[in-house]
Amino acid sequence: MQNRQPTVCHPEEHRPEELDTAVRRLGAGGVVAFPTDTLYGLGADVFNESALRRIFEIKGRPAQLALPVLVADWGQVEMVADNPGAASRRLAAAFWPGSLTMVLPKSPALSLLVTGGRDTVAVRMPNHWAPLTLAAQLGRPITGTSANRSGAADLKTIAEVQRDLGDSVDCIVDCNPLPQGVPSTVVDLTGDVPALIREGATPFAEVLRVWNEEGRAGTQ
Repeated sequence: MQNRQPTVCHPEEHRPEELDTAVRRLGAGGVVAFPTDTLYGLGADVFNESALRRIFEIKGRPAQLALPVLVADWGQVEMVADNPGAASRRLAAAFWPGSLTMVLPKSPALSLLVTGGRDTVAVRMPNHWAPLTLAAQLGRPITGTSANRSGAADLKTIAEVQRDLGDSVDCIVDCNPLPQGVPSTVVDLTGDVPALIREGATPFAEVLRVWNEEGRAGTQ
């Protein structure tokens, strides 16, 4: 792998426009590390296959493991998901931006590199201004896989990100707030009822409560 010296952005010291550097790197097929509300993330344009391959190379991630997708708005969900439906939109209204990842049917336009060869995609709107700004300014969703080598412990600080990934990524966004250190809850919405894949920061019981309340309201 080619060694490179990444740009380190400190946007809170200046203006949010300082993220333009990171956005330009994403638009050029680069890979950017950034904080989210849950963990540090590793981002690339989900529609750039060479950038996606770099994510797998950097992490040493098996190709059959899907990459979670971060979006800035519902329009970006519709770029990557095929007819996501009213139920998923209701859950998004209740829990986004936040720590709920929804597994939805993938759009035919989305590369199988993102989905690990599956016909589903994992989508989340994070509760952190940095990835929201990156995706919004790029105009497309970005990957949100954790910024660590595959199988290694989650990176807790920006210093750890710089130490472990600094020569592999094109830009590191160093800003507040810092990640809370708890991954998102992942829920499969491709069936008749939500199915828990991973319990995380959003209690699955709350997801079911909102789902059931909306279901009862819809029958009245």
